[in-house]
Amino acid sequence: MEKDLAPHCEVNEVHGSTVERVVGAMPEEEEIFDLSELFKVFGDSTRMKILFALFEEKMCVCDLAEALGMTQSAISHQLKILKQAKLVKFSRAGKQIIYELSDEHVRIIIAVGKEHIEER
Repeated sequence: MEKDLAPHCEVNEVHGSTVERVVGAMPEEEEIFDLSELFKVFGDSTRMKILFALFEEKMCVCDLAEALGMTQSAISHQLKILKQAKLVKFSRAGKQIIYELSDEHVRIIIAVGKEHIEER
């Protein structure tokens, strides 16, 4: 089943300076873990739909539920996860809670990800 493997070198030659430079630049284990956890949050299509909606406009749970054809409970559950990951924030407007993307970084991650998958 060799054909299932990614292409690899035909010789075993380690380039020490390259390995040393890469190891030196590697983030700490905790930072790698946190980054991995962040990207897991993006791995759910419902959460991505919410993020794309909030990419366009600040919205309350009622509007998100209507726009995505889901229950408010389901939206609230996903918003809690997005909030814990610091991807969304909220503010109060009278009796409503309005959600939006946390900052420009979230907008950039979404835009770059979308651009990447649209490459031909």
